[in-house]
Parts: sequence; structure tokens; C-alpha cells
Amino acid sequence: MNDTPGWASPGSAPSEGQQPGASAPADRPGPGEPSDEPRPDATGSGPKWSQEQPPPAQWSAPTGSRNPGQAPPPPPPPGPGWGGRHAGAPGGYGGPGGYGPPGGYPGWGGNWGGPPPAAKPGVIPLRPLGVGEILDGAVSTMRAYWRTVLGISLTVAVITEIVAVILQGFVLDDSTSVDTLDSSASVDEMSRAMGDALLGSGVLFVISLIGTVIATALLTAVTSRAVLGKPVTIGEAWRDARPQLPKLFGLIFLLLLTAVAVFAVGITPGLLVAVSGSEGGGTALAVLGGFGASIVALWLMIRFSLASPALMLEKQGIVKSISRSTKLVRGSWWRVFGIQLLAGIIAMVVASIVVLPFTFVAAALTGDGISGFLNGTGGLGWTFLVVSGIGSVIGSMLTFPITAGVTVLLYIDQRIRREALDLDLARAAGVQGSGASGATPGS
Repeated sequence: MNDTPGWASPGSAPSEGQQPGASAPADRPGPGEPSDEPRPDATGSGPKWSQEQPPPAQWSAPTGSRNPGQAPPPPPPPGPGWGGRHAGAPGGYGGPGGYGPPGGYPGWGGNWGGPPPAAKPGVIPLRPLGVGEILDGAVSTMRAYWRTVLGISLTVAVITEIVAVILQGFVLDDSTSVDTLDSSASVDEMSRAMGDALLGSGVLFVISLIGTVIATALLTAVTSRAVLGKPVTIGEAWRDARPQLPKLFGLIFLLLLTAVAVFAVGITPGLLVAVSGSEGGGTALAVLGGFGASIVALWLMIRFSLASPALMLEKQGIVKSISRSTKLVRGSWWRVFGIQLLAGIIAMVVASIVVLPFTFVAAALTGDGISGFLNGTGGLGWTFLVVSGIGSVIGSMLTFPITAGVTVLLYIDQRIRREALDLDLARAAGVQGSGASGATPGS
């Protein structure tokens, strides 16, 4: 039997299933007639075939023409999960809740429980993280590995605070005094005092930054092990971070140099206008340029904020780690900025709760008391420096793990979202067959 358009499915034999001697249906062409034209119908009521037929891949077998006595094909069963209703089967096809016997395939919206939960060998689940999970992971790392984390933070905080107290007591105390900033002080004296104060603040900032860099480097190793659920000692963290410390200092120096260059470009036009004679216009232009430079510097710092964990964990160079951070933050600047800002606010609140009581106690123990401290007439004596320094050490011991942990977990989260790092982490942790990566509500 020749194959007729619209009759057989593509790929089937022309006479497949046809028994010898079976009569052809009335609407098929008989023997000897062309196979590509329909038999003329004298009554005019037969099927009218179009001259243009659809391509073979879209043909389907007809439903109204069959061999006499041939049973109609059974309807295809509904796919599992759709929960189509069948006669005599409450709740779905063949059984309650879905296709098949009770307890079998659930119907759509019935017992489907979503994808399997992600593996959690350590402090975070191995999938894209929400904001709360990142913050909770940083706190969980400090709680689960408190000996190592607090030991590193306390050691770094004590060393940096001792250096800061010595410099403030012997070098910066006189230069940062505000006694010269009274109504009778000349412009030169006020400028010199403000310059000395800025210099002292810059020195203290550099010391604090060095301590933060070292603590971040060591805590990066701890947090990366905590994600896998593996313990780490202070010695292991130091051995892991020590080869990358020179590059990390170079990275921080380069980022600071970039920020200074941005501010210099922003305020230089205003300074030139002020020097040329128009002090009011130059000052306004310098302020406007400084504001614009602040926005640009903030944008760059957030864009490069993941360079430190990239340098420590991927063993990259300085330029390559900056490039990696740029790639990971691209398209997620606001999210990274928001999480970093939230972590900074939390760290600042925690530090204030700890530091402020020590500061007031230190001021009360000085000669002028709390009133002199609040009025700015009290000097920075050794008692004040030591007592307030103890509070600063405790505050830094608590805030270092938060800021460093959030940065590392944010880096891991961005790599999970962009590079499916969770699969590599699951293999490294010895977890097989865990749930696939998926979006997290509220992330």
C-alpha cells in the first residue's frame, strides 16, 4: 500500500500493519491510481485535499479513518505531576493525589515538595545565599571556631592598639590638641592645627588598616575552611595566609593610592581657582569636586571589595585579583554595596556598645572629668589612652570576624551565582548528590 498524505506518521513503513487481502478504506486511492492525488468523488461530498500540504515533520495520523474492526488507540496517559482527573480516581489519574496508585506520583500542586535541600557541610548551605544567611554565616563561623577566630582577632587588635597608644602618647598628643582652635587663633594656627589633626588621624587610620588587613587575611582562611566544615588552627591559618600577605599589603596600598588619586583629581580644579584669587568660587568648586570624587571612590571601592578574598583564596596576583573582583561585582554592585553597608553598620553598632562605656570611664578617670572630655578641653593622658584602648581591643576583637566573614562569604556567594562554585565546594567537602544550585527567595 502506498503512503498517502495525512495517513501515516513519518518514518513508518508504507504498508506497516496491513494484512494481505484486507480491503482498502473507501477514501484511499485504489491500485493503479496515482498515489499523490485523491480519488475524484462523483457526489462532491468526499474529502478535498489541499494542493499544499504541511512538511512531513508536522504530519499526524488521522483519527477518523481506520481499518474495519481495528480498535482505537488508547489515549496517552497524562504526564506525572499534572494531576489530571480520571474516571473513578479521586484527586488525580489512577489514585488520590496524582497518576498511579496512592503514594505514587503526586499531582500538580499536591505533594510536590520542590528541589532537594542544598547540602550544608559547614556554616552555610551550598547554594546562592540570602542576606541573612551571609550575616548568619559570619556569626556562625565566630561561634563554631571561637578559639581560632577570637584568638586571631585578639592578637591583631592588641598589637595594633599598643602601637596606636604609643604613637598617641609620645608623638600625636601635642599635635592633635584642640587648644589652639579658639576664637583668638589666627588662620595659620588653625590651618596648622587642622593639618596636624588630619595627619594624626591618617597615621592611626593606617595602623588600623594594617591590623585589619592582617586579620582579614587570617580570617579568610578560617572562613573558607568553615564553609567546608573543616576545623583550622591559628597556626594553619597563618601558614596558609603568610605567602600572600605581601601581595595583600600591595593590594591595599594600590586601592588607597587609587582613592587618593580620585580625590586629588576632584579637588584640584577648586584649589587652582582659589589660588588664582577667587577663594569663594574655588572653595565651592573644591567642595563640589570632593563630593563627586567621593561618589567615584565609593563606586570603585565596592567594585574592588572582593579583591582581597580573591587574592587569598585563588592565590592570584594584585592586578588579577582586582580584575576578578570587578568581574564578580559586575551587575550586582547595589547588592554588594548594601550587604557591605549593613555589615559595616552592625560592626559599628557592636563596637560602639563596647567602646563608649570604656571611653566615658577613661574620661572620668582623667583630671578634667567627663565634662572636660565633652567640651574638648581635656588632654589625652596615659590613663585615658590605656582604658579607652582596652575598649578598642575588645571592640576590634568582635568586629574583625564580622567584617572579614561577610566579605569572604559574599565572595563565595558571587562565585556560586556566576560560576557554580557550590559544586566544587560539595566535592571538596565530600558531599555527593546534593541539590543543584537554585535561586534563594529574598536574596
